[in-house]
Amino acid sequence: MPATPQRRRTVRRLTIGAAVLAAAGLGAGALPAGADTGQAARTGRTVDVQLLSFNDFHGNLEPPQGSSGTVEEVQPDGSKKSVPAGGAEYLAQSLRTARKGHPYSVTAAAGDLVGASPLLSGLFHDEPTVEAMNKLGLDVTSVGNHEFDEGRKELTRLQKGGCHPKDGCYEDGKKFRGAGFPYLTANVTDDKTGNPLLKPYTVWKHKGVKIGFIGVTLEGTPDIVNAEGIKGLKFHDEVKTINKYAKVLNRQGVKSVVALIHEGGLPASTSYNYNCDSPGPGDGISGPITEIAKHVTPRVDALVTGHTHQAYACTIPDPSGKPRTVTSAASYGKLYTDTTLTYDRRTHDIVRTAVKAPGAANHVVDRTQPKAADMTSLIARWNKLAAPVAGRPVGHISADIAGRGANAPESPLGDVISDAQLEATKADGKGGAQLALMNPGGVRSDLAFKASGSEGDGVVTYGEAFTVQPFTNMMNVVDLTGAQLLTALQQQVSGPNAASPKILQVSKGLTYTLDMTKSGADRVVKDSVKLNGEALDPARTYRVAMNEFLAGGGDGFPAFKDGKNKYVGPSDLDAFTAYLTAHSSADKPLTPPKADRITVVK
Repeated sequence: MPATPQRRRTVRRLTIGAAVLAAAGLGAGALPAGADTGQAARTGRTVDVQLLSFNDFHGNLEPPQGSSGTVEEVQPDGSKKSVPAGGAEYLAQSLRTARKGHPYSVTAAAGDLVGASPLLSGLFHDEPTVEAMNKLGLDVTSVGNHEFDEGRKELTRLQKGGCHPKDGCYEDGKKFRGAGFPYLTANVTDDKTGNPLLKPYTVWKHKGVKIGFIGVTLEGTPDIVNAEGIKGLKFHDEVKTINKYAKVLNRQGVKSVVALIHEGGLPASTSYNYNCDSPGPGDGISGPITEIAKHVTPRVDALVTGHTHQAYACTIPDPSGKPRTVTSAASYGKLYTDTTLTYDRRTHDIVRTAVKAPGAANHVVDRTQPKAADMTSLIARWNKLAAPVAGRPVGHISADIAGRGANAPESPLGDVISDAQLEATKADGKGGAQLALMNPGGVRSDLAFKASGSEGDGVVTYGEAFTVQPFTNMMNVVDLTGAQLLTALQQQVSGPNAASPKILQVSKGLTYTLDMTKSGADRVVKDSVKLNGEALDPARTYRVAMNEFLAGGGDGFPAFKDGKNKYVGPSDLDAFTAYLTAHSSADKPLTPPKADRITVVK
């Protein structure tokens, strides 16, 4: 099938360095991070390049439900307002509107465009999302950890095209064409060849302007994806990789460089329009991206980040002391970032002085604007294919049950899911589980009371349940001693999870206190851990249910890998839908749990 005009345009604009590996070893002294703004402005030699960016879309073609589909906005009087946002129809329209009047405009993303997707995209291995990204004019993206959910071969297929090896082609006469933009995997290399899995960088060119993009995912990706899918791959340090390829680009005469990094931070406020550079105590941003930003070479002019699903447009000094923008546009297409890169035609670099970084701001993808017609058609086409599966009712709820949008260590939906997993595995012959634990990152959405289609308010469809639990991990039940279980609970707030705690959702009967005024493992109050009112016995063996990802030590929980006598049960999605069906009806809908199993001291 011939390439679309958008695809042809993208291919023309993006060129890849041919001698990547040969050039990678070439070194160069640090160059100035910017040009003389005054002189450049006087001679008229600069042009403004518009960089539009977003991250962590996760296949949310339709507007996300419940609190997952809102952003928090600070009002002039200091109050906070919740604004509905997101959806491909509105994201495409927002980007197209933003590009008007900007002859130099490039659109980039920072990973996790796919994976953990709602059924509309996930049922079709995220082909609908890649198609949508092609249509809305994405020029380049880094890879994220969720691009590896189905393994390296599937990521390669999403890039290059071709029908799914098992499920085939979804529409008669149509072959999946792949991404019309490059996925960049600079810090992901093949064990055998040492080469990057896909392209490490690309160069955007327009009317003599050249900007290099380097794309990396977080080095800790192996800790948060299934090991089977990344066999034979190595994930390298983000800073060293970016600095290496910034030198390569410099040797090619590309002085303007943007890093796309699937790793992020935590701003002091959850409001998208918070002033991240406020000088007050406790203000600013924390988390892994801060150290990365401080050490990435001054050759890089801006950092577009992701992974933490937070909104920020911050300034963090580079190693030479010059300010540099570090941005993230929350998740699910609810925001986009607009950054102005002032390009000096003589130096071929982005203008950055000791007092000024490129200007950047986040903007809401609001749902009051017109919908992009081509996205409406795309969604309708794939919805028609998904309808026989997606629309089947599986349960009833009396009100919204917050999950992803709960903004608390324990969520009501997390309680429902862990209870469902316990129920599916507690019987003799089905695992004999005594408790269940669920990783918070696996709860991908809320359950919203308001109908998403024609099913009626309070009805939970299979498609909505899939959106909450899209990974279809198999349930495992293993033996763990009380001491091992306590160690696992401590790993929620220590080791790799110390800076960004991952609080496991717990089934009914397991209670404990989490003291966030303390640090590391001490945050879990040992004597408070009880199962069905009885103190946890370090020497006793307990049967613990969890999904296979957690059982393999995922999300920074190596203690779970020591589990013995493994039993494999149903998928987490099947456990969830069976529980909803068994515990709710139109007359007696399921009510949101109180989420009071974990006592949090702040």
